[in-house]
Amino acid sequence: MSDYQATNAASSGVVVDKKHIKQLSRRSDKPGLIWLAQWLGFLLATSYLIHSSQNTVWLIPAMFLHGIFLTVPAYSLSHECAHGTAFKNRTINEVLFWISSFIYFEEPYHRRYAHTRHHTYTWINGKDAQMPFETPMDFKGWLLEVSGLGLFFYELKVFFENATGRFSDITREHTPESELPKLQRGAIIFLSAYATLIALAIAGYKWPLLYLIIPRILGGPVMLLFTLIQHVEMQENQVNILNSTRSFTTNWLARFLYMNMNNHVEHHLYPMVPFHQLPQLNESIKDQLYEPDPGFFRTNLEVLSVVIRRSLGKSTKAATIRQDPSMINS
Repeated sequence: MSDYQATNAASSGVVVDKKHIKQLSRRSDKPGLIWLAQWLGFLLATSYLIHSSQNTVWLIPAMFLHGIFLTVPAYSLSHECAHGTAFKNRTINEVLFWISSFIYFEEPYHRRYAHTRHHTYTWINGKDAQMPFETPMDFKGWLLEVSGLGLFFYELKVFFENATGRFSDITREHTPESELPKLQRGAIIFLSAYATLIALAIAGYKWPLLYLIIPRILGGPVMLLFTLIQHVEMQENQVNILNSTRSFTTNWLARFLYMNMNNHVEHHLYPMVPFHQLPQLNESIKDQLYEPDPGFFRTNLEVLSVVIRRSLGKSTKAATIRQDPSMINS
C-alpha cells in the first residue's frame, strides 16, 4: 500500500484555475460567525422546547429534535475546524474545535490527524484512518454504524489507549511523534469531562441528561446517516475521489446542519476550500463531476435497501444512487 499516491484533485483528473482556487480558499470569520449565531439560535429554541415539555409526553420528541440540532452541527463544525477553515481567526477556530469535538465524541488532536490521513488516503484499506465499517456493508453493519454503537466503542477504545499512552499502530502512523503527548493530555481531559457529566447526572442534576447526554444519543443516528453516505458503496483502494466519494442534493436545512458537506466530492478534491464556498466550487467544476445522488432521505433509503438485500443474499444493485460495480452481486 505504500505505492498509493495522495487522493486529491490531481489524482482524480480534476482541473481548476489556480487563481480561482486560491480565491475560493480565502478564510473569513464572518460566514462562520453568522452560521454559529444561527446554530445557537436553533439550540436556544430547542432547549426551550425541552424546558417547556418536561413532565409531558412531548419531552422525548423535544430532546430528539434538540439532539439533531446539537449533534449534526457539532460534527460538521468539528470537521470544519479540524481543517482550520471554519474561521480565519485561529483562536476562535481552536476553541470551537474543542467544544464541537467534545459533543461529537472525539479528542481534537486525534480527530485532526486521523482526518488528515483520511484525506490523504481516502477509502484505501489499511491507509485511511477513518474507515469506520466493514465493506461491503450488510444490515448488521448498518445497524452498528447508524445506532452509534460502532462509533462509541471505537472512540472509547481510542480514548483509553491514548490516555494511557498505549497508542495504536495506526495512531502512531498518522501522528507526528512530538504530538503524541498532546493526544494523551486531550484524551485525559475529555474522559475527565465526560466522567464529570455522568457524575452530575447520578448526583441528581437533570440538565446534563436533558440537554446533552440523552439528546446526543437520540440525535446521533441522524448525524451518522449524513456521514454514512459519504463513501458507502463506493470504490475502495484507488486514488480517484470521483469514484470513492459521494455528493448528494438536499434542502437548505440539511445544508445548514451539515455545513454544505453534501458537496462531499468537492470537499475531498479541494479540502482547503471553506464550507461557505463549497457551492461556488461546485459551480466551477460540476462539468467534471458525476451528478450528485438524489437527496439525503432517498440516498439513505436506497443504501438501506441495498444492505438488507445483501444480508438476504439477493441482488445488491442500487436503483438510482452511484455504486461501484465491486459492490454489486446480481
